[in-house]
Amino acid sequence: MLPGLSKCLQRIKAHPEGLQALHRTIKAKVYPPPPNFTVCHSSQFTMMAPCVEGMNPLIQKVQALHKDRYVSIQWNDGTQSLYPYVWLRDNCQCPLCFLQSAKARKFLMTDLDVTTGVERVLLTDPTKVSIVWPDLHTSVFEADWLRKRCFSQPSRENLQENLFLNERYYWSSDLRIPTVSFKKVLTNDQAALFWLTTLRSTGIVLLKGADIQQGEVAKLSERIGYLRLTFYGHTWQVQDKTDANNVAYTSEKLNLHTDYPALHHPPGVQFLHCLKQAVEGGESEIVDGFHVANLLRKTNPEAFSILSSVKVDFTDTGSDYCDFAVQSKNQIIDVDREGNVVRINYNNATRDSVLNLPVDQVQPFYDALKAFVNLLHSPDNVVNFRMESGDIVTFDNWRLLHGRCNYVSDPDSPRHFEGAYLDWDEVMSRLRILRAAVQGEN
Repeated sequence: MLPGLSKCLQRIKAHPEGLQALHRTIKAKVYPPPPNFTVCHSSQFTMMAPCVEGMNPLIQKVQALHKDRYVSIQWNDGTQSLYPYVWLRDNCQCPLCFLQSAKARKFLMTDLDVTTGVERVLLTDPTKVSIVWPDLHTSVFEADWLRKRCFSQPSRENLQENLFLNERYYWSSDLRIPTVSFKKVLTNDQAALFWLTTLRSTGIVLLKGADIQQGEVAKLSERIGYLRLTFYGHTWQVQDKTDANNVAYTSEKLNLHTDYPALHHPPGVQFLHCLKQAVEGGESEIVDGFHVANLLRKTNPEAFSILSSVKVDFTDTGSDYCDFAVQSKNQIIDVDREGNVVRINYNNATRDSVLNLPVDQVQPFYDALKAFVNLLHSPDNVVNFRMESGDIVTFDNWRLLHGRCNYVSDPDSPRHFEGAYLDWDEVMSRLRILRAAVQGEN
């Protein structure tokens, strides 16, 4: 994969710092290459199992371990993998149990005997295992399919990373924003793969050379799938408006924020297209919220604990695409069960005056929030840049906080940006499809 990706990068006009960032994230398994070694598990030992690129794994021996209800596979490299009977029966790949055209299970959970035994296990050839069940139903499994789903912890971690690309490249004020040609992204799968992979790992990519007309963000979304509709429409125009229904539609400074924490599931990705920049002011600011949240955890663990546990009320009321009265409760810092930061929910403009806390917890909450905001605005963490007409900035709205300097509103030459949202599910779907097309993965 890496040699192919290197050739891809040579054909894409991208900012050198963006390439360096991508190479760093490749090494961090954000875009993992086919490993030289795959770890498989034995009940007695764990060994590194070398995998040769372009070659299917071969099975040397297979046997049923009836006491533990495992099928044991000895690979030709000397390593071992264990597969529970119940999992194998549940995942039978035959036409009666699995619909190949939809890649979906037909076998019903109500029909699954979770304590099933095995009648016999056969190695039909070095790349196939056949299992006959007590009801004489037969399942056949390919060696590479089994090897990919090895239950050892390293193998599971590697597969999960390959599926979701959760590793990140964290950055501070020294980031030089990765840059790619807008038109290349639209027409070249390799460029589009670079764009989405870097968007996932770094959180931001600047696309240059879009036409200076409305509709380019919608065109870009079609490269992925479709836009997310919100109360502000499929796309929205960021301009200085009379009686604005959003603070972004003024010429005043916008503090660092994520968009739409007033929704329980805020949009994952945002596009902003510069159609006309202000004559004076209007520069953009971005901060890596994951990086700053981890700094807060290190320097002020109590503040981190409060912001990752207290549900904060957010609200948004008005009329645009339709009238709306949105209310949500979100932690300002979302973490997963392992404690990894997975989303920032913070917009001071829509943070509600309603605060559902006992009175003695109000001051500690404000102390924690102030500590986080101070870190966000530290010059060590903020990247400033100025967009020009034809630029489209694409960024991770769950991770980056963005802001804008105030600007001079000129009626004869008004500042005009067009914005749009997508969700990460759609973006990751397209990334996987592009990866399969460019790198031949499945």
